[in-house]
Amino acid sequence: MQAAVVHTLGQSPTYQSFSDPVPEKDEALIKVRAIGLHPIVKALARGEHYLGTSEVPFIPGLDGAGVLEDGRRVYFGFVRKPWGTMAEIAAAPQKMCFNLPDNLDFQQAAAIANPGMSAWLTLKDRGVLVAGETVLVLGATGVAGHLAIQAARLLGAKRVIAAGRNVDSLSQADVDQIIPLGESEDSIREAFIAEARSGIDLIIDYLWGRPAELLLEALAKGFNARSTHRTRWVEVGESAGKSITLPGATLRSVDLTMMGSGFGSASLDRVLAAIPTLFSMAAAGTLKVNVEAFPLAEVESVWNKVEKGRRIVFTT
Repeated sequence: MQAAVVHTLGQSPTYQSFSDPVPEKDEALIKVRAIGLHPIVKALARGEHYLGTSEVPFIPGLDGAGVLEDGRRVYFGFVRKPWGTMAEIAAAPQKMCFNLPDNLDFQQAAAIANPGMSAWLTLKDRGVLVAGETVLVLGATGVAGHLAIQAARLLGAKRVIAAGRNVDSLSQADVDQIIPLGESEDSIREAFIAEARSGIDLIIDYLWGRPAELLLEALAKGFNARSTHRTRWVEVGESAGKSITLPGATLRSVDLTMMGSGFGSASLDRVLAAIPTLFSMAAAGTLKVNVEAFPLAEVESVWNKVEKGRRIVFTT
């Protein structure tokens, strides 16, 4: 079969022949139709993610959508190494194959599953969003950020604040306030302080790095000894930096709970239980993602393409 193959960590995969997977007991063979190029897939291929491997060669890709031998259309994941999902054929555990609604196409399923589950579980399970609360999405202009905005509204958020660089991509988003992260640090800090003083209940952070530091400073500066406000912060991604500087005084000045959301912090059972709900919402159009599709044969040239509010999907 043809597949995308990583030979050197950190370098783009090449499109070439690779041995076909042979299904083991309780595995299903899938003819792959669409595969999402998610940030975690790139991190794994660079050897920078805690779930990754340094053994090469291997096929990248965490999940995908395709057709079983009996004709059923499914979303699938958890393929055995060294195989991944960026191939013409994949073998996945039968319990990790989920039927797709008739009106949900392969590309949308492959694009929305990973960021959609992340956004939904982060808000519902980790952040425990309560209807009527205020949510700030740090890194709102990416695909996951857009889905977090949609999920926050579906869960009843009263006020949604979007912070990101590509503010043009938020022109159609259902948000109450936009904080441009391309402005000066002083402008960003003042905008964060104004929101902190109004009260932020839940922060969903896809950026970390300097934007997170500025927001933490703002939470501390928005301190009111007579009326403290409890804020929950869920760290999901680190596209702006892998680490931050966090003064102890900040934690003493804010009623703040910080946690992460990802494989390891959310149980596999919770992730799997969310998939049918996610696909039902996607099929109904209440959760949607913009897709940019390319043939898998173009993987090497497309791999490092900058994603601008659209999830790249490879097709076979």
